[in-house]
Amino acid sequence: MMAAMWDPEHYLRFADHRTRPGVELLARIPDVADPRRVVDLGAGTGHLTALLAQRWPGASVTGVDGDPAMAARARADHPDLAWVTADLATWEPDGMVDVLYSNAALHWLDDHASLFPRLRSWLAPGGVLAVQMPDNWAAPTHRIPADVLDIEPPGGDHWPSAAVAALMRDRLVAPETYAGWLAPAAALDLWRTTYYQRLTGDDPVWQWTTGSLLIPVLEALGPEQNRFAAEVKARYRQAYPPDADGVVTLPFSRLFLVAQAPV
Repeated sequence: MMAAMWDPEHYLRFADHRTRPGVELLARIPDVADPRRVVDLGAGTGHLTALLAQRWPGASVTGVDGDPAMAARARADHPDLAWVTADLATWEPDGMVDVLYSNAALHWLDDHASLFPRLRSWLAPGGVLAVQMPDNWAAPTHRIPADVLDIEPPGGDHWPSAAVAALMRDRLVAPETYAGWLAPAAALDLWRTTYYQRLTGDDPVWQWTTGSLLIPVLEALGPEQNRFAAEVKARYRQAYPPDADGVVTLPFSRLFLVAQAPV
C-alpha cells in the first residue's frame, strides 16, 4: 500500500458510502464451515473487520493495513481484534486462511497477475477470497486529476514529477481474467455495481477524492497543492454540477470477486 499518510477522520467523512460496498461484499460470502482464520487485507479503520468478527465469532480475526494512522484508529476502536501494520504487497499469513477479505484496497497494488494467484494460494480447502475494488478509472473523478497532471500547462509550468508519478493509475483487468487467476475454484461470483452517491457540502467530489485517490498526489505536490486544488475543483464542479437542492450525484463503480476454493 502507498506510503502517504491517510487521515481516518477525512476518510470516514463518507463512511456510509465507503462502507456499503464492503457490507454487500460480506453478505455475498458463502458459508464457511467453522472458519479458524479470517483476514481483512487493507482493513483501514477496522469497521468492516469488526463485522467479519461478528459473522464468525469463533474465528481468529486479523486486520492488516499499511498505514499507521489507520491501523492506530482500528486498534483504538476495536482493541479485542488483532491488528498488523504491514505492506499489503509483501505481507503473508503464517498459515492457511479460511476467509480472506479485502475491501477497496487491492487496486493500490501493482501486478495483479501475480497478486491474485498468490492470494488464492493462501486459501484453506473450502476457503473464500472476497474482494471489492473501485472500477471508476474512466470517470471524471479519476480522469480530471490525470488530465491536469499529465497535460503540460500553459507556459510550461510543470507539476513536480513526483506528483505525476504518485497518481494511481488503472490496474484492473477484465473480470474473466481475474476468473482465470483464481482457478481452481469450486464457486466463483463476479459482478460490477455502480453506486449513485448523493453528496453534499462544499466541493464534495474534491472532498471524496482527497480522502483516498489524491492523498499521495497532494503529499508530493507540496507548495503546489493550492494551484492543483483550484484547477481540479473547477473541473469537478463542471463535471458534477449540483442539483436544485445543492446535492451532487456521483456515479461510482466497483468490481466484486468472490471465489471459494474446492474442499
